[in-house]
Amino acid sequence: MTGREDETAGRSADVERTFAAFPPARGRGFAVSWWGQAWLTALEESALDLQQLKAGRRLARAGAVGAVSVRPGRITAMVRGRDRTAHRADVLVEPLAEAQWERFLDMAVERAGHVAALLDREMPPHLVEDASVTGIDLLPGLGELEPECACGAWDHCEHTAALCYQVARLLDEDPFVLFLMRGRDEQALLADLQIRGDTASADEAQDSPASRARPGVDATEAYASGDILPSLPALPELPMEPGVPPSLDTEAAPGVAGVDPAALEVLAAGTAVEAHRMLAEALRDTPGTVSELTVPQDAVRLAAGASDACVIERLAEGSGRGREGLETAVRAWRLGGEAALSVLDEEWQVEGEALARARAALESAWDEDERPPLRRDGNRWTAEDAPAQLRLGRDGRWWPYREEAGRWVPAAAPARDPATALAATEPDGQRTDGTLVPEGP
Repeated sequence: MTGREDETAGRSADVERTFAAFPPARGRGFAVSWWGQAWLTALEESALDLQQLKAGRRLARAGAVGAVSVRPGRITAMVRGRDRTAHRADVLVEPLAEAQWERFLDMAVERAGHVAALLDREMPPHLVEDASVTGIDLLPGLGELEPECACGAWDHCEHTAALCYQVARLLDEDPFVLFLMRGRDEQALLADLQIRGDTASADEAQDSPASRARPGVDATEAYASGDILPSLPALPELPMEPGVPPSLDTEAAPGVAGVDPAALEVLAAGTAVEAHRMLAEALRDTPGTVSELTVPQDAVRLAAGASDACVIERLAEGSGRGREGLETAVRAWRLGGEAALSVLDEEWQVEGEALARARAALESAWDEDERPPLRRDGNRWTAEDAPAQLRLGRDGRWWPYREEAGRWVPAAAPARDPATALAATEPDGQRTDGTLVPEGP
């Protein structure tokens, strides 16, 4: 047993679930859910030998991975290699510490929608983002998938790679497996949420203005004793979510001609969200750099959070995209923000090293007899036998696009593996939230 497993704490430390082996999966991607995609991204960005990944992907497609056992910090399976020899393969994932679980549970209880969805065994769409704001990374990051294999390889071999590809399919089937890897099984997690939810409701019922009142202190007395008073308390923590601006829905006419209350509410709400994001960025240990949006890009960002049809019409006109163009841009924004908009709008020539990398990725993504015919035009590869297209971003990620009503629209989040991205263009692989710009009256 490794030291990483020794750190596992809590009631789920000894819980183990075993999942039956998946059948062969020839000719399809390994993940259609956002969870599965993020898992594969962590694998493909951390492995040093891409040939081993390719070999592992073939083994997983051929059904060479046996039953998968999952417990906190470790995933295990017997994998039969190309030489037909079976090896025990393990992949280690760092469990969350008990203090991190406490923060995660506090965050979830603060958002009633998260608790309700989890208790119904559904995975809330924004759970990972909200947890990340509190410093909890549920999904593995670069280098967090640590391999151990009986074949003796020190990095990812074909056996551990095959196991990881199979786990991506497993996460599609049951995303609660992710919580078990991180240290909490489903029953323990739901029980903790239920208890905390009941406690929060009881505390809220007992709270009253009288109980919140605090005695005041004479200002002159406080100033005179300033040198003996304790130091100021620490700054408050980042609010769990942006504040809600006051409603402007009144019967009174605007005090200034030309003021649109609905548009003003959209701007106020958008400003609150942006301020919360900037504050979260500033409080990080290693804040990143955020580029400033152009006016057309900012119009898309505002439209993604707007619900008033008149406001959306104004944004469609102001952005220069028109109604249909704005609807497509909003879908792209929800899938990847500014990067997704760049892929939607920009067509560029892939040359030199970037082109060599793209061709290598396309060649290794499928077996030779399964590779679909693709026609390249700039950074866009269009399938010749399906209404599907792959767009290469400048960061090397592949963005899936699907033809709908004669126009190309983003179909899902990007992937490092072009086969996975292309599989997401199929109707049953759709990962968009389905909520587009509302229609006008």
